[in-house]
Amino acid sequence: MEPRCLFSKLSTISLSVKQAKQVHALILIHGLSHLEPILARQILLSASNYSATVAQYVHSVLHHSKSPDSFSWACAIRFSTQHGQFKEAFALYVQMQRWGLCPTTFALSSALKACARIAYRMGGLSIHGQVQKFGFSGGGDGIYVETALVDFYCKLGDMEIARKMFDEMAERNVVSWNSMLAGYLKSGDLVVAQRVFDEIPQKDVISWNSMISGYARAGDMEKALSLFQQMPERNFASWNAMISGYVEFGDIDSARSFFDAMPQRNNVSWMTMISGYSKCGDVDSACELFDQVGGKDLLLFNAMIACYAQNSRPKEALKLFNNMLNPDVNVQPDEMTLASVISACSQLGDLRFGPWIESYMRRLGIEMDGHLATALLDLYAKCGSIDKAYELFHGLRKKDLVAYTAMILGCGINGKAIDAIKLFDEMVDAQIFPNSITFIGLLTAYNHAGLVEEGYRCFTSMKKYNLVPSVDHYGIMVDLFGRAGRLQEALELIKSMPMQPHAGVWGALLLACRLHNNVEFGEIAAQHCFELEPDTTGYRSLLSNIYASGERWDDVKRLRKVTKEKGFSKIPGCSWMESA
Repeated sequence: MEPRCLFSKLSTISLSVKQAKQVHALILIHGLSHLEPILARQILLSASNYSATVAQYVHSVLHHSKSPDSFSWACAIRFSTQHGQFKEAFALYVQMQRWGLCPTTFALSSALKACARIAYRMGGLSIHGQVQKFGFSGGGDGIYVETALVDFYCKLGDMEIARKMFDEMAERNVVSWNSMLAGYLKSGDLVVAQRVFDEIPQKDVISWNSMISGYARAGDMEKALSLFQQMPERNFASWNAMISGYVEFGDIDSARSFFDAMPQRNNVSWMTMISGYSKCGDVDSACELFDQVGGKDLLLFNAMIACYAQNSRPKEALKLFNNMLNPDVNVQPDEMTLASVISACSQLGDLRFGPWIESYMRRLGIEMDGHLATALLDLYAKCGSIDKAYELFHGLRKKDLVAYTAMILGCGINGKAIDAIKLFDEMVDAQIFPNSITFIGLLTAYNHAGLVEEGYRCFTSMKKYNLVPSVDHYGIMVDLFGRAGRLQEALELIKSMPMQPHAGVWGALLLACRLHNNVEFGEIAAQHCFELEPDTTGYRSLLSNIYASGERWDDVKRLRKVTKEKGFSKIPGCSWMESA
């Protein structure tokens, strides 16, 4: 390309990074450094999606340019913000000023948006200070900066400051109003939000969608539906808000009715319905919908893999993950995909995937965030690799309830009672309050260690945290009493249960009766097991062994005869606890 044609063509052509490098070489060879900012802007305009390669090259051009300008830097900041690279956007904003460039309204509003999205208070406050210093307020382009500031404080939940700034604005647009509306909805103040909505001079579809979503999140689907019916125009988000609301409300049939009535659907519509079916345990309906989608994207694969993993169908989750990696499909997984895959591996007790996933993440450059690290430590803990689980646990920047619970449960099932108890105490001291799964892990630890009194104190302490013991908590306690030979207490505990005991609870008592050769309680437990699971031979085998230990051979023969006549098949193994 001739140097004299470069300027006229540069602002009109679409450039790949390879082409941009060739153009850049011409610019440098012919001393046209004043064209570098235009080149940087054109590269960004040519990129439809975020690419680390594109971003790094543009940053290199900006940092080495002999003719830096504020507008090009502002374009780079906006590009990063638009593509979710919020930390990168703010870093560019800081670097821009180090170059001595005065920020434009364009750069300020984009950097504020980035700070709002990651709730970076100090960053937003420093930009607010600069806005006041440079006087970027009033009409004209100042409205974009003022609106970005209102939105920043709304997203932080500082509604008093946001309202003050909003009231002081000389000019407002619908985006300013929508920011205030979203702020009040986020803070849960539906009354004031409705008042703001009613005051908006010219509502757009975002105003309507925000209000519908607010009522839907509050479970008031009647008002959400009323607003939906009043809307002058609707988009995908309008329909999806109603579907999501009904899903959260537990009305999957109404959600499906809206889904079926949609004029057109996007992938969010499909994903919301799949997640809804997953939530109510209807995996087959979710799978049927997934199969109907033509161009499946990452979000859809994530929703379906999570559906399988969350509904105890781990093999299908791993099979779909393998399909996703197939060259014909070639959808690159992200953190959410891997977290679901790790969960599936945990359910299977398959440790082989752990090191592979860690290696895969390093290869793709996926950061080991807290969510992924917790999922991995859960896998290692459940599979017996406690040292590796501890390594991941101690590496967490912030240890939350999920991480502590995974470690406590892992220590519990691996017989490390002291470690589990220590972790529980550490968690409570950190003002992190346990949930019912945490107590499953802790009770399991006491059970493994045979600490009956301590275990019972733990069981009764659940009410201190406003938790009601589930059938599984009772099952572990029955097992703990039973193993210790305190069969009368185990039976009394079962009788005191506020819910119907399942076969696992009675099975725990039956197993304890076999251990201590107690015929009287063994017959009681066995009878309940027979009624609850009449086709399971394992219970008859246990009772037969109890009879044999008491030399009641006639009863042994009778049980064997019944077993043979009814053609029962013995189950090779089972757990006394349905789930954890």
